[in-house]
Amino acid sequence: MTDLSAVAIVCSLTPSPEPSSSELLARHVLDELEKHGATTASLRVVDHEVKPGVKVDMGDGDEWPAIRARILAADIVVLATPIWMGHPCSVAQRVLERLDADLSETDDQGRPIMFGKVAAVAVVGNEDGAHKVIADMMQGMNDVGFTFPAQGSTYWVGEAMHTVDYKDLDTIPEVVAAASAVLSRNAAHLARVLRNENYPPA
Repeated sequence: MTDLSAVAIVCSLTPSPEPSSSELLARHVLDELEKHGATTASLRVVDHEVKPGVKVDMGDGDEWPAIRARILAADIVVLATPIWMGHPCSVAQRVLERLDADLSETDDQGRPIMFGKVAAVAVVGNEDGAHKVIADMMQGMNDVGFTFPAQGSTYWVGEAMHTVDYKDLDTIPEVVAAASAVLSRNAAHLARVLRNENYPPA
C-alpha cells in the first residue's frame, strides 16, 4: 500500500551533486517511510533560487513557489539540516522564513493550509547542538501548522572538534537507525490519522 507521499526538504549548504550528510540522513528516513506506504522524493534547497522574504512568491526568478507546491502535495515533510556554529544552517532558517507566509493561507474550511500535514526533523553535525536545532525547527514548523509525531526527529552528531561526517560512516549507527525507524513509523501513522480526521474548521 502506497497511499502516502513524503518529501525531504534538504537544507545542506552543499550543492548537488556533491555528497551531503544532511541528504543522506534524509534519504535514510525516506527509506523507512517507504516501508510504511509512502512514495518519496527529496530536493536540496541550495540547488534552487530561493529569495529572502516572507511572502509566498518573492517575484521574478524566485523558485520557492515550486518547492512550496511540493510541500503542499505531500502528506509528510522531512526537514533536514546540518548544524553550523551550534545553530540550524542559514538555508533552514530561510525555509522557515518562507513558510511563515503560510500563516495567512487557509483551506476552504478556514484552517491554516499546513494543518493536517505531518513534519519531521533530521539533523547532522560534528559538534553539539542537535537538540537545540531540532527544537528550533519543530517550533517554527509547528507555528506554521505542521503536526509532529511522538519522537519526530532523528540526528547524528560526531565527536567534537573532529572532521568525520555522517556521510563518512561505513554503517548507520544502530541508535540513529532506530530513531529514524520510530520517527517514520509514527509519522506514517499520524499522517493517516489526520487524513481521516483533520483538525476542526475555523
